[in-house]
Amino acid sequence: MKSTIEALEGNKVKLSIELEEAEFDREIDAAFRKIAKEIRLPGFRPGKAPRQVVEARIGKDAARTQAIQDAIPEYLSRAVREHDVDIIATPDVELKEGQEAGVVKFDATCEIRPEITVPGYTGLRIELPSPEVTDENLEEVIIGERRRHGVLTDVDRAAATGDYVIVDLAGLRDGAPVVGLNTEDWTYEIGRGWVAPGFDDQLIGAVAGAELTFTATPNGTEIPADFVVKVQKVQTLDLPELTDEWIQNTIPEFDSVAAWKDSTLERLTTGRLNQMRNSVVDKVTDGLAELVDIEAPESMVNGDLQGRVQNTISQFQQQGIALDQWLSATGQDPESFIEGLKAQSQKAVKVDLALRAVGVAQKIEVTDEDIESEYEMIAVRVQQSPDQVRKAYEQNDAVQDLTTQIRKSKTLDWLLHNVEFVDADGNTLERDTVLGHSDHDHDHDHDHDHDHDHDHDTKDAE
Repeated sequence: MKSTIEALEGNKVKLSIELEEAEFDREIDAAFRKIAKEIRLPGFRPGKAPRQVVEARIGKDAARTQAIQDAIPEYLSRAVREHDVDIIATPDVELKEGQEAGVVKFDATCEIRPEITVPGYTGLRIELPSPEVTDENLEEVIIGERRRHGVLTDVDRAAATGDYVIVDLAGLRDGAPVVGLNTEDWTYEIGRGWVAPGFDDQLIGAVAGAELTFTATPNGTEIPADFVVKVQKVQTLDLPELTDEWIQNTIPEFDSVAAWKDSTLERLTTGRLNQMRNSVVDKVTDGLAELVDIEAPESMVNGDLQGRVQNTISQFQQQGIALDQWLSATGQDPESFIEGLKAQSQKAVKVDLALRAVGVAQKIEVTDEDIESEYEMIAVRVQQSPDQVRKAYEQNDAVQDLTTQIRKSKTLDWLLHNVEFVDADGNTLERDTVLGHSDHDHDHDHDHDHDHDHDHDTKDAE
């Protein structure tokens, strides 16, 4: 096989591939063997008829056509590896010579992954939610717990924001009840804004026995409704006094207000730290994607999007959820659902390009030990031996893909240890606090699980 490569405009290259007649004869032999398995010839079992018999029956042209059809993908793949072409879409193949006899020549126009630079990645500042718990945060939780154990008491005065009212509620359109807006003896806290814009304002100043009539547009709709609200009672929520005795009776695992506050502060701090740490990879990749100044190639976006849609549908099926029912329940149509996933795909493609570029700029290498370690981790997940996993990757010609994923993962680790983390006020956050420890681990696939399916790649090892 001879092959050459030519750069084209529009982030494309053309591979020109030539197969000598003697080399292509082997492909014709293979085609005859393949055809022999698919036809029945008197006196021969399927696949056992000699080439001469098969050729006499179907002619050489049919085998040549089959050979060309089978050979093009194989020799194109060889040329792609030989010239290290990083294709991102199905090549456009044109057979130039050899349809009927002689040397076989074909061209393949390939769209390739763009190589970019990422200006500013060394000075990237990532804003994260602060892990600090303020006195106000703690007090909010304390009041919330006291409110859970509060007692409603009737008051003989006009209702105000924060009061509770017991009402009979009727919502009508053209005299017909509106679903969800008709109830009796409903206890409602003024200020929640649960019913309609202006609804709470109507209740402020009302007293027990009042009947209110007004028109408002219920939340989640665009059509006004006529409301009739009969106020039965106005109540206030009396909170229990925060004492050691109350804590002992209500939250018996603590014997004092101080002990409960300390535990609550620790719980809130842990929760905020976890929230921050769970968001750090997404925040870093968001910041990295914003530095990419080219449009994500449509072919890469479409490939990623197809994988995301399939994964989402598969997850729904595993949970016994019909996609159309879920879309209906969430008020979406298929177009808006796919558009939402497409935004994720566009980001994922930009992050892919950026991580590759930063990896090159930082000279990040993947060692044999890195690959062996990855085989071992995959082996645990798929319950196979590392040797089986290695064999599957080698047979599927996927070692280079795995190497690329590891390099991107190591690049992301480098970013996590070199970008600046700040809170909403611009205050620097300590890296060890953000990452949890000095050697942050994460899934190699992070935002690119569609790029490489480890389980799929090991199928041949079973």
